[in-house]
Amino acid sequence: MIETAPQTEKAVLVGLIYNNQDERQAMEYLDELEFLADTAGAHILKKFTQKLDVPNVSTFVGPGKLEEISNYIKVMEADTIIFDDELSPTQLRNIERQLECKVLDRTNLILDIFARRAKTAHAKTQVELAQYQYLLPRLTRMWTHLERQRGGIGMRGPGETQIETDRRIILDKIARLKEQLKKIDKQKATQRKNRGKLVRVALVGYTNVGKSTLMNLLSKSDVFAENKLFATLDTTVRKVVIVNLPFLLADTVGFIRKLPHDLVESFKSTLDEVREADVLVHVVDISHPGFEEQIETVNNTLKEIDSGDKPNIYVFNKIDAFTHVAKDEDDLSPKTKENFTLDEWKNSWMAKNNLPAIFISATKKENIEALKKVLYDEIKVIHSQRFPFNDYLFDVTWEEEE
Repeated sequence: MIETAPQTEKAVLVGLIYNNQDERQAMEYLDELEFLADTAGAHILKKFTQKLDVPNVSTFVGPGKLEEISNYIKVMEADTIIFDDELSPTQLRNIERQLECKVLDRTNLILDIFARRAKTAHAKTQVELAQYQYLLPRLTRMWTHLERQRGGIGMRGPGETQIETDRRIILDKIARLKEQLKKIDKQKATQRKNRGKLVRVALVGYTNVGKSTLMNLLSKSDVFAENKLFATLDTTVRKVVIVNLPFLLADTVGFIRKLPHDLVESFKSTLDEVREADVLVHVVDISHPGFEEQIETVNNTLKEIDSGDKPNIYVFNKIDAFTHVAKDEDDLSPKTKENFTLDEWKNSWMAKNNLPAIFISATKKENIEALKKVLYDEIKVIHSQRFPFNDYLFDVTWEEEE
């Protein structure tokens, strides 16, 4: 039997523009949704937006907009419609009934990408748990349309040919998966305990900001790095030595706007590397137009997992890709973020928040030595407190390494 490659799904995206948003921000959100869909293997035909105070309780968008989307899907023969918010079971059912095509929401799409990216038994178990928790309140909708589900994006189930129609069985599966993760959590905790008292540093940040590339540079390892969302699911820990100062460096899963709560819960043991870190290296993509909001998203997620008060080093990556819009001298209007040069960003709030900040390019290896110096100084303080009899280590000056 000859296997054929799966056809790329044709999809349309739908997002709302709320009162507290401008249209540009809403389009940035849809651009991110497009990147998610592309990562999942979809080809985007069009993006639809609508200005609403709150989502329509029945169909998310208004009846007129849904009719417009329906007509477009029929003409273009689109396979899938993807919404940039989590849809309620009622909204899913009503939209599917009217559009007669596959309907996904942001949460379902992210779960699908995690299912694709999961390689180890640990990651697969975590994703499977999150999938079942997402499916549980949507059983009626899933069972009604089960026969015509043929797989593809968002339909990559938790490892079975047919999801059982018995809610009790689903709940039993969730309970068993939670027990499995408890055992894995204990194993991971033992591994962390066996590492001793070495200072722990965790790379954190929005997804696709270059954490794994930076990990490879600092640890001289070969962690998988790719220009796709959620390239890293399993935490990788490496022992790193700068000058003569050893520490443990962990590369963690990237955060994202509206990261599904079930995923945060199921990835608890992975996020424990962040909780138990002594220093967080917050990697930021300075070339992304919405990097300030990405910083806020990461900081809010860190607070959610009780890690918001740890020592932080801000690493603004991808300076090689940074661009700005030069302002005309005759233009008397106030500068916007797009007009700021890199030097102006360096002298903005980022340099004045009393936290170490460094600007680098991991791919071009720019300012990596400066980053190592900042890391060295931060870790040295903790190391000298933890190992007071090893102060002789610091007799070596930084210049001697270089």
